[in-house]
Amino acid sequence: MDTATLKLNNGIVIPTLGFGTWLIPNDQAADTVCCALKSGYHHIDTAQGYGNEEGVGRGLRQSGVAREDVFVTTKVAAGLKGYDSTAASIDESLAKLGLDSLDLLLIHSPQPWDAYGSDDRYLAGNRETWRAMEDAVGAGKVRSIGVSNFQVGDLQNILGVCHIKPAANQIRAHVGAMPFELIDWCRAREIVVEAYSPIAHGATLANAALAAMADRYDAGVGRLCVRYCLQHDLVALPKAANPDHIRANAQLDFTISDEDMAALDAVDPIADYERDERFPAFHGRL
Repeated sequence: MDTATLKLNNGIVIPTLGFGTWLIPNDQAADTVCCALKSGYHHIDTAQGYGNEEGVGRGLRQSGVAREDVFVTTKVAAGLKGYDSTAASIDESLAKLGLDSLDLLLIHSPQPWDAYGSDDRYLAGNRETWRAMEDAVGAGKVRSIGVSNFQVGDLQNILGVCHIKPAANQIRAHVGAMPFELIDWCRAREIVVEAYSPIAHGATLANAALAAMADRYDAGVGRLCVRYCLQHDLVALPKAANPDHIRANAQLDFTISDEDMAALDAVDPIADYERDERFPAFHGRL
């Protein structure tokens, strides 16, 4: 089990291996989260848009793991671009999760999903949402705040007005799709980068070259891809529903060689995952 951590720019420690819950139905989330926590994960990632915060909260309680031993993240719905709606949503998330406070709260996207890829970056709305999140920190409802799917211009919009600097940017990052320029830009500003879909929503699993490399480490492709993100000093958030896969993704007691890391950096985009360059993860799921 990987127990490594990174320190956010406010001094709070975040486990670098987290468990993602996207597409896990609310009625299955409790058992899935409970399995993840009992398998050794100490970081659970959900979102208002996932529709499973209530189930995630039940899993946190049913696991028997102490609250202080679990780092919990949720995200403000992408369509909420304003102070009042964001503030209300934070209270709703806390109630659904059954928590007094969140460890990390993110803006899920700079744009609503139905406007993703448009010219409108919702700059004013994101500033108001950020202001509500800052006030939630001041009220003790949230320990850390950040963003997700933000590009440089979106981040500059927040950095230009914020009182609390974003602690994290959760982005698509995996073998065959590593935005190194954005990662380096964030890192230079003490913004931790989190990699959602480190296994590319399963698209990497059918790659023969990755399978051959994984065999050399006596690891599956999924474990190889998660380890790759961790060795790039990213927070990795693999998602799985099968208990065996949940446990397997946490078995990361191997190190990828420098030569193989360079080879993984050079992997071409995975064709099946690149059909919609705008935002493949939500294509057809708005």
